[in-house]
Amino acid sequence: QVQLAESGGGLVQTGGSLRLSCAASGSILSFTAMGWYRQAPGKERELLARLFRDGSTLYSDSVKGRFTISRDSARSTVYLQMNSLKPEDTAVYYCGALRGWGTRADYWGQGTQVTVSS
Repeated sequence: QVQLAESGGGLVQTGGSLRLSCAASGSILSFTAMGWYRQAPGKERELLARLFRDGSTLYSDSVKGRFTISRDSARSTVYLQMNSLKPEDTAVYYCGALRGWGTRADYWGQGTQVTVSS
């Protein structure tokens, strides 16, 4: 069992940046991957980025080149640096811990709201 806590959300203007943090209660390296997701009102939860144990990353087309996932293993923290934000990035952002090689997280944080104003 692991507990995840996101922080860093807020209100930002179009073109701005935010960095989200996800603090885990245990070692993030015990998981196959850590991921960032988001869910906008009326839409399904969307996988944005995964950071695998070996350090490799995968991004969705919607954020590739704008968002960067990283980690500080010593602090058991995963980050999502978000640049060039657009109004369509407005959503609740969730951190997830993945035990397997699929796309669905086994553990979730409570989410943090990101709102991008036009």
